[in-house]
Amino acid sequence: MTEKIKIAVAGARGRMGSETVRMILNHPEFELVGAADTKYDGEKIADKIGILGTDARIYTDIEQLFTATAPDVLIDFTNPESGKHNLQQAIDYGVRPVIGTSGFTNEDVAVFKEQMDAKKLGGIIAPNFAIGAVLVMKFSQLAAKYFPDVEIIELHHDKKKDAPSGTAVKTAELISKTRQAKIQGAPDEKETLQGARGADYEGMRIHSIRLPGLIAHQEVLFGGKGELLTLRHDSMDRASFMTGVAYAVKTSMALDTLVYGLENVLD
Repeated sequence: MTEKIKIAVAGARGRMGSETVRMILNHPEFELVGAADTKYDGEKIADKIGILGTDARIYTDIEQLFTATAPDVLIDFTNPESGKHNLQQAIDYGVRPVIGTSGFTNEDVAVFKEQMDAKKLGGIIAPNFAIGAVLVMKFSQLAAKYFPDVEIIELHHDKKKDAPSGTAVKTAELISKTRQAKIQGAPDEKETLQGARGADYEGMRIHSIRLPGLIAHQEVLFGGKGELLTLRHDSMDRASFMTGVAYAVKTSMALDTLVYGLENVLD
């Protein structure tokens, strides 16, 4: 029998973290060994999150978590500040990181990647773990070669703290690799209300919407002469991200470097 992958979760009490705990407990190849959180040190995850089926405990000190449980993988769904701290601790302890927290710049990724390359330690940072969302990114990169006029609209719940989303930024980065550089809109365009045209990324525009009732959604609109191409992905439930999280965990075990973007490890 193959030994299970031992996993710790940072941010287990959050919406994404608790969904991740459920996924781990229901996955035959995974074992939940503990969680890192800001409170309830030493308490059982089952008691504080209300998810039965585990005796694993919560640690407020992530170093103590790593020492006590020796996980193979850390899954992090926290916030940019905590995520960077947790990633650094994972590297120091030789734990493979799977990070779904937004807020990592290309410079951040480069610094962490250099450390992980030196240790031949594998891990993944992904702005989005929904397979459909990742495919929209890849399709957008292909379409931009033929449709350089493009705008991105990302829609998320009103508790999301960063704007634009990491998914939208990653989509724009991928598009820029194939898109002919240009400034979109009328040459004499003027905003009568500041910000009406959204964020500017190399001449293309990104628009962020925050409303209750939304989870995570994105449209990429390409305009051409007499035609419009629209690529859209909708996550109606956080369970939609779990297939990608599980894939990232298993894939990270065979990596010896840090990969930014799930699209880079999809077969």
